[in-house]
Amino acid sequence: MTTTTDALTVLKGMYAAEQQYLDAGGPGSASFAPLAPFFAPDVVLHQAAGLPFGGTWRGHDGMERFFVAMSAAWESFTMLEQEFHPAGDVVVVRTQVRATVRGSGRELEFPILQSVRVVDGRITEVWPFYWDTAEIAAAAATA
Repeated sequence: MTTTTDALTVLKGMYAAEQQYLDAGGPGSASFAPLAPFFAPDVVLHQAAGLPFGGTWRGHDGMERFFVAMSAAWESFTMLEQEFHPAGDVVVVRTQVRATVRGSGRELEFPILQSVRVVDGRITEVWPFYWDTAEIAAAAATA
């Protein structure tokens, strides 16, 4: 069983590693290795089907493929602010994002609310919810 403190430590570490990964160029430029220890081998990421990087991504290989798909849509993806709301082994995270669409250069700011489950010190499941998936999908379609 994961305590609230453990879950927050895992998430804060993962988000810091993710931002470093993205800042270093993400897929093709940076190694996924620093992110891998934060995710359970059978992690499941559920992205909204209407997004260019939508679908269900499973395991470390799935997470790497997700980052490739996300990188195809976004030239940059910066987490501006985050709030963490723990509830046992689930933490709800509100993140304000600034992203630049690859290809068009259009910049968007939007919130993402994620429900993240942490078990035995690793992220096992992630459910992201976007404020306006239609706007994000339309903007990213120009990538």
